[in-house]
Amino acid sequence: MLTVRRIARPSKALARALVAGNPPFVRVAGATRALGNIAQADRDTITRLLYSIGTKREVERYLRIFTASSNPSQPAKFAVIKIGGAVLDQLDELALSLSFLYRVGLCPVVLHGAGPQLNEILEAEGVTPDYIDGIRITDAKTLQIARRVFAEENLRLVSALEKLGTRARPIVTGVFTADFLDREKYGLVGKITRVDKRPIEASITAGALPILTSLAWSNEGQLLNVNADVAAGELAKELEPLKIVFLNDKGGLHHGITGEKIDVINLDEEYDSLMKESWVKYGTKLKIREIKELLDHLPRTSSVAIISADSLQKELFTDSGAGTLIRRGYKLFKQSSLDAVGPDRIRQVIHDRDPDVLAGLQSVAGVLTDLKKTPYTIYGDEPFDAIAIVSHPPGEVPVMTKFLPSRNGILNGVIDNVFNAIKKDHRKLFWTARANDENRAWHLERADGSFTRAGRSLFWYGIQDIREVEGVIKGFEEKGRIERIYLPVGPPPPNRSAAPSPSSSTPPTGTRGFSTSALRPTLTGQALGLHTGASRGYATAIEPKRVALVGARGFTGQALISLIDNHPSLALSHVSSRELAGTKLKGYKKSEVTYQALTPNDVKSMEENGEVDAWVMALPNGICKPFVEAIDGAKGKGVIVDLSADYRFEKDWTYGLPELYSRDALRSSKRISNPGCYATSTQLLVAPLLPYLDPVTYPTIFGISGYSGAGTKAGQVDESGLPTTVAKVTAESLGGGVKTYSLTDHIHEREAGHHLSSLLPPGSNAQFKLAFTPSVAPWFSGIISVLSAPLKDSKLRASDIKQLYSERYKGEPLLNVSNLNDVVELRDIEGKHGWRVGGIQVHSSGKRVVVTGGLDNLLKGAATQCVQNLNLSLGLDEFAGIPVS
Repeated sequence: MLTVRRIARPSKALARALVAGNPPFVRVAGATRALGNIAQADRDTITRLLYSIGTKREVERYLRIFTASSNPSQPAKFAVIKIGGAVLDQLDELALSLSFLYRVGLCPVVLHGAGPQLNEILEAEGVTPDYIDGIRITDAKTLQIARRVFAEENLRLVSALEKLGTRARPIVTGVFTADFLDREKYGLVGKITRVDKRPIEASITAGALPILTSLAWSNEGQLLNVNADVAAGELAKELEPLKIVFLNDKGGLHHGITGEKIDVINLDEEYDSLMKESWVKYGTKLKIREIKELLDHLPRTSSVAIISADSLQKELFTDSGAGTLIRRGYKLFKQSSLDAVGPDRIRQVIHDRDPDVLAGLQSVAGVLTDLKKTPYTIYGDEPFDAIAIVSHPPGEVPVMTKFLPSRNGILNGVIDNVFNAIKKDHRKLFWTARANDENRAWHLERADGSFTRAGRSLFWYGIQDIREVEGVIKGFEEKGRIERIYLPVGPPPPNRSAAPSPSSSTPPTGTRGFSTSALRPTLTGQALGLHTGASRGYATAIEPKRVALVGARGFTGQALISLIDNHPSLALSHVSSRELAGTKLKGYKKSEVTYQALTPNDVKSMEENGEVDAWVMALPNGICKPFVEAIDGAKGKGVIVDLSADYRFEKDWTYGLPELYSRDALRSSKRISNPGCYATSTQLLVAPLLPYLDPVTYPTIFGISGYSGAGTKAGQVDESGLPTTVAKVTAESLGGGVKTYSLTDHIHEREAGHHLSSLLPPGSNAQFKLAFTPSVAPWFSGIISVLSAPLKDSKLRASDIKQLYSERYKGEPLLNVSNLNDVVELRDIEGKHGWRVGGIQVHSSGKRVVVTGGLDNLLKGAATQCVQNLNLSLGLDEFAGIPVS
């Protein structure tokens, strides 16, 4: 939902006041400080002036976050500010706004255009500006004039800043390297191939704002013109700043029908529908598309703001903002059990963020034990940037027992959306926080009343009668739901008053009636799908994605059902099994689901009616084609993830091994082939070694799997007359031993070689070959793979090989690299959701390396990987619903 708001601009006098007195520049994060002759107290005075546009807490919080974003090794992490040529005509206002940032110790990277100025001079000299696809045609004369205009405008801005006592450094060229975009079509226009950030960082380290143009040099020494918006985007990709700010004379993007300024665009949620709006066309559509492509390359903490120069302070230092904020966004979840959200992730959040745990007043285990005493709901967003736990015993007023935001959750407004989701579910709520909580102002704004005792504040909403409040608190204390310190309600005795933290505002005592509606008006324009509001929260509570599982009876199907049952954003809508049709699905707690005997015609009808968001085909090889053809024939939007080998060699399908192949391809794909279990382990073992293998001799892999990998069959009927599912191979049938099978030409041998070929160097036409032999063992699940690979370089040591794996799989939460001598064992991988490599040894000749790896064939070898692929294709966090340890 797009958010629009009418916002008064801050007074220009504020910006002028901020630079009056020539206070010192204090660069961020411990780098060189150019203090000048003015004391630090002057910086504090300037900071206090900001309180006229936002609360003290807001201003101090954003200052702290922005200041912490940079460090001596990466001093340019705060913001990239792109200035449109039209804004340069508002030079005094622009210089004041940039000087303001300099005065509070922040150093943005500034890049400007000069389009209007260039056009004016070109026309005066008899040259008519010409464009193709919005790109300026640049001949030698145009480029000569452009170089002069850019230098003049750059110097004008630098001079204006210097007059205000703000050090600035002109950097007209030297940052961008480019090739010709299309010389015949556009002339001397460049496509950036490299960004050199050293001149920028040198400027910041010296205490000067870097002021850039978008001119670039080619490797051959040809000067090239580059669109300033494009240059700003490439600069942001290199620096990965928290903020990318586009200053224009319109102050933001405006709705094409109502004319109102759009406050927030959340791309993950709104991009597709927004681009279909009739008023989103031409330049607006191009701008939004370019911003999405930019943010897709940046961390989710990065966001784009489109604002006017005189609104810069309000945009950066208040929750309400001033222009149009564009970010990727996340969706919310709510679950009623720890298992549903991942107990390991919750434990980590409590360990890292709970102030009582950090202070040693509680333990993580104690928090989780207390949690189980009453029914509860966990609210949060997919990356866990804000987590809240609400205890709600039947017939009692709910208590928010934990509210644990991250820095990103505060910065990006996730806390507002989580709290709003709670308000939708609970008309009344109590919660507590420390009296010196740095977000105290946020709590006060959302409460109808509060008071403080013994260093802790109690907040509530939904109750106006103080006698009712006192009765509720009495009940809480009797049942141990909150601390026994809040009765009687009212001002505490003087000797019990908690001294407030010097860094916080004095906490109010007694009760404080407080109507949030006065501060946070909300108007809804239903016809436009727009709303106004005082918060820029971006997460949206949505219905889970509906998954249909065709072939639910096997071991993999059962593992997948368990994962979906604990997934914050997926829900089973249909399960299909001919043998179990009409019976209830056991072990699934989210809702009651009945097995069906779905036919291809049923599937086609469901797809046409939009009943399913994603289909999972958990059928034996060669069986699912009629179902896939039925879905294709319906021309719907449903995603298909096929667990069989049927489509692993099809070009129109995306191969779903995210750690090795394109995640972007999976995000945009509707047809995904899930890799085989042996093939997954094999490829993960071989991939890091590909450049170092002897091309003449095949590597060999010996794989041994638990008997669940051999599949299932119908067993005897149970007491209710229903067929049971049993393993085709059992420990008893193996006699406690190991059985080797498919001695040559196993399907996973061809699969692994086929896809590893795509990782060979460009231009290589060779098909990668390997030899694979599988065996089945008398344990239930878990694959151990042993790779013996010929090396072309005898100088590689085991430690070098380990480093190859560590570098290749750095940052992959499901891939683990063990120590050199730690051979992978069954206990390392059975029941685990990831893959592990270890036990690396190089032969004495230096010509062969042996490496062990392993995974659970039902999890990372099947169901867990399927969930990764579902998450990516449905726009969710890749690891949502997967216990990542």
